[in-house]
Amino acid sequence: MTATPAKPASAVAPPAPAHDLAHAFKDALFSALLALGLFGVIMGLKTEQEPTGLILEQHWERVLWAVGIVFVGRLVLNLTIWRRPGGKLDDLMPKGLQKYGGSTGTAIGVILIAVALTLPFLPGAERYHVDLGTLVLTYVMLGWGLNIVVGLAGLLDLGYVAFYAVGAYSYALLASYFDLGFWACLPLAFILACFWGIILGFPVLRLRGDYLAIVTLAFGEIIRVVLLNWSEFTGGPNGIGQIPRPSFFGLEFSRGDDGFAAYFGLEFSSMHRIIFLYYVILVLAFVTHLVSVRLRKLPIGRAWEAMREDEIACRSLGLSIVRTKLTAFAIGAGFGGLAGAFFATRQGFISPESFTFIESALILAIVVLGGMGSQLGVAIAAVVMIGGFEYFREFEQYRMLVFGMMMVLIMVWRPRGLVSSRAPSVYLKERKKVGADMVSQGHG
Repeated sequence: MTATPAKPASAVAPPAPAHDLAHAFKDALFSALLALGLFGVIMGLKTEQEPTGLILEQHWERVLWAVGIVFVGRLVLNLTIWRRPGGKLDDLMPKGLQKYGGSTGTAIGVILIAVALTLPFLPGAERYHVDLGTLVLTYVMLGWGLNIVVGLAGLLDLGYVAFYAVGAYSYALLASYFDLGFWACLPLAFILACFWGIILGFPVLRLRGDYLAIVTLAFGEIIRVVLLNWSEFTGGPNGIGQIPRPSFFGLEFSRGDDGFAAYFGLEFSSMHRIIFLYYVILVLAFVTHLVSVRLRKLPIGRAWEAMREDEIACRSLGLSIVRTKLTAFAIGAGFGGLAGAFFATRQGFISPESFTFIESALILAIVVLGGMGSQLGVAIAAVVMIGGFEYFREFEQYRMLVFGMMMVLIMVWRPRGLVSSRAPSVYLKERKKVGADMVSQGHG
């Protein structure tokens, strides 16, 4: 008779002992009480404006739902995943989804590209959807730019919004004072943002970790305060308005015989400019992606990845840490400047209030949640966070609460991000082949 192979111990979780059940229940109850303390006032009470003045509305049913979800979720985790030694939430996922790679990653990428290229012409697509797509692509581009600094070079940057602001104000000021067009200002905004990236890079060459984060955060706030107080040059809190819009090879998107619609024999529609701006940011995002992927395969990209893994080893190998850090800051800042210039021309008005720390935190969260170093992960995270928040705008008062819960769940579920695979830039195929030949010849 042939013995039936036993199932691995890890495949079937043993029943939980009584003391484990008691501990799991106690821990879940404590978590529920903590949730009650955190959510009670925020979700249970809401101020409303009435003719007689402000009144407090009570919504305790929402608090009960939140506390119940926390209790049940914590109890389930304690009895399943966290009870097993080394257990992770990845164990609940299908193997094909635990690591986006191969055909799965290719399929997701193809779907995203197809949707991005055809979004304005999809059935049911309206101006709101195109505007939302433009906003998502802007954050995708910002995420890919910051991914160079954080994901590839391993430098924590909490002031990335400063370069976003530099690009926006560069275009707005150049267009206002020197009457330059959008396409002429794009490379200038990139160069100026790169310059400010180098300015930030020099003081932080010897800093790492928390100290680097504090300095970059301070740099972002310094830029915002300067923009806010230099009223003669930047307009101060009033900002800069009437920023020129880009044209299509000199054709303006306006009514008249010399407009875009009249030139191509189309009926005038305000959607023409909206769609044109959408494809402009789509092209800029694709350029950012292609340059990032190409740089990763070049020696400088390999130096970024090596410095991310072990800076001391890089120094011992003779790599120039100064050049490596400065190029990462400069190129990442340059793409942030391009996104800022587009933001200025799309909005037509900018002010310092558009470039607060929360923007830096949001862009960094997109990179971390998507997977540091992963282009596909950053794109997925931007679509989920920006698009998801916009579609659930009616729950605006809970947006930051949901944002925090997403961060916690991702850090527990997939600590290295949604797409956590780090494919090496260099494969030692030839070396392996030589080693195999030596073994076959009897030299091993």
